[in-house]
Parts: sequence; C-alpha cells; structure tokens
Amino acid sequence: MYVVTNREVRETKPGAPEDLDIFGKRPNRDGPNELRIVRVEHDGNDWTAETLKDELLVREARALKEQWNLDIDPSEVRHASLQVACELYEQTQTTGRNLVVYVHGYNNDIRDVVETAAQIEADHGVICLVFSWPANGGGLVSGTVAYRRDKKDARASMDALNRFFEKVQFFHETLTAGMRETLRRKAAERHPDNPDRTQALYAKLCSEQCATKLSLVCHSMGNYVLKYALRPSMAGARALIFDNVCLVAADANNSGHESWVQALDVRNRVYVFINEEDFALKWSRRKPGEEQLPRLGHYVKNLVAANAFYVDVTHAEGVGEAHGYFVGEVPAANAALKQLFTAALNGGSPESMPDTMLAFAADLNLYRLTGG
Repeated sequence: MYVVTNREVRETKPGAPEDLDIFGKRPNRDGPNELRIVRVEHDGNDWTAETLKDELLVREARALKEQWNLDIDPSEVRHASLQVACELYEQTQTTGRNLVVYVHGYNNDIRDVVETAAQIEADHGVICLVFSWPANGGGLVSGTVAYRRDKKDARASMDALNRFFEKVQFFHETLTAGMRETLRRKAAERHPDNPDRTQALYAKLCSEQCATKLSLVCHSMGNYVLKYALRPSMAGARALIFDNVCLVAADANNSGHESWVQALDVRNRVYVFINEEDFALKWSRRKPGEEQLPRLGHYVKNLVAANAFYVDVTHAEGVGEAHGYFVGEVPAANAALKQLFTAALNGGSPESMPDTMLAFAADLNLYRLTGG
C-alpha cells in the first residue's frame, strides 16, 4: 500500500523499513504543500513503513517509459510518483481490481488510516491509494480545541490535496494513452491491410484492458479538505479524474454544500452518504460557530446539489450511530449495505442495478436503504 502525505515524515534508509512512527503529527516542516510517498506493508501483526527516494535514476525512468510506452521525457519526469503510478497501474491490470483514493477524516493517527485502507481493500475488492493529512487532534476525548486544530490542518492541506490530484490525473492520462497506443499498434500489426478490422480489434482490446475504474472516497473531515481544495477555479480537484466520488459521513456544512459538490466533475456519480444518527457528526454539531450548523453527513433536508445522488442509510440494519459504516463490522453484518458500497467504490451505479436495494424518496430527493 502507498500513502501520499503532507505530514512530517522521518527518512528511512533504503531497504530498511521501520514502523509507523516515521509519520509525524504535524505538517511537513518544509510547508503543508510538500508531499512524500511512503510504502506501507503489513508485517505479521504490525506495519512497516519505508520512504521512497525523491527521484529515480534517468535509466530507471527510461525503462518505465519503454515498458509502458509513455510519452514523457525521462530526464524530466522521474520522481518517485512515476514508479508508484506504474506499479499501481500494473496491479490493476494483473488483478482486475479497480483503484480507490481514500482521504480520511479527523482524529485519525496513521495506524487508523492504514488499517481502514486495508479494510477498504478487503471489504470491497479494490486497490487503495491513501492521501493522509495531519489529523491527530480531534475526537470525543480531545474536545473543541483539538477539533479546531484538525480543521485548521484540514484547510492548510487543500493545496497538497490539489497537487496530489494533479499527479493522479497526469499519470492516469499518461498511462492510459500509452496503453491505447500499444493496443493500436497491436491491432494494426494483426490486420495491416484492413482498417475496419483494425479498428474493431482496437475497440475490443481497449474494452478488455482499459476498463479500470478510478474512484474517490472522502470520509468525515476528509470532505472538509476536499471542500477547500475545490475553491480555486483551476484546482486539480475540479478535473475529470474519477468515475465515482463518494462523500461518506461528511463533516462539512449542509448549508451551501451545493456550491462545492457541484464543482466535482465525474464520469459516473457523486454519492453523498447520510446517517442521521451518526454520533460523531452529532458531536461536531455541538461545537461553537460554523461547526454548530447541520452537517452534510447527517441531515436529510436541503439536498439540492444537481449532480449528487444522496443515499440515506440511517435505518439500514446495524448502522445505528456508526460514523465509519462503509467498512468493517457494520457492512459485514449487512449484505445490502456492503453491496451498496462495493458497487459505489468500484465505479458502479448501485441505484440502477436490476436488484437495487435502494428506494427513491422524491420528497427529500434521496435514495434510502432500509433493509439488510
């Protein structure tokens, strides 16, 4: 698993991974826009973490260019992100799994983050790429001051998230273009004198090998980071990157949410998941000032974003007051809920499935999951 982060990170020696303590609790010392990539692996009952070197050798970048038929200059595009992008792309091709970008919420230390990401992979059959911001302060125990500190770090992380999205978009487009060119040549070699058959084979190969879906899931205050990342008109968060965007238990104001949700440009769906009994969002609403307003993730009124599919899971069996109801014990005990999130995180449209488990409530403009 890879974690892209603007947290402070202690360097590890090449080939000598350490434990998760290499992740700090504050933004990168060079500024909150600085990004590092860390390889995290499960090792028995614990995790190991290893920082990647900033730049590849030119020969290493050239080898990746040749392997994936990339339209890049290896002397210029050779950061560690190139290697990671190629590795993740290869994983999607060899396993047939889709890719999910996960932006976590508040009061999450790095162990919480990677364990949730691993659970996303296990529960929903995807490959997870994590964006982690400094979110160690808030929560029921820490109280208002720490919650506000997390919100400050969330706002400060907006540019880092945009830089991350820009990288994702660049490599997604570059790798896809390289694959398509490879398939075009393959089809032309198979039928050198028949353009019609070449085009038909090319279309068939593309449908078989370029079918990977890329989705985003933001949980809790991760939605607040996304909200601020969408503010600049040329923000990377506004680009057409994802098939689905899933806003789960959004710790952001319901009031005016349409202004930033409608800025999301997706190939398929923007889903907003709501639990009216969510204990964490009820708690955050008690905070002074802006935080006392109803949260998007627990309020079923004013659901007006034109591009959003609102999904209410309040009365689904086993959800109760859960805040993280998209992974773990809650969906494990509710097959319909698990099916809902598996479809959404894999770029599908669960409300359109033949055996849909969602009922549309026109008066509230939302879909409702009640069974399980």
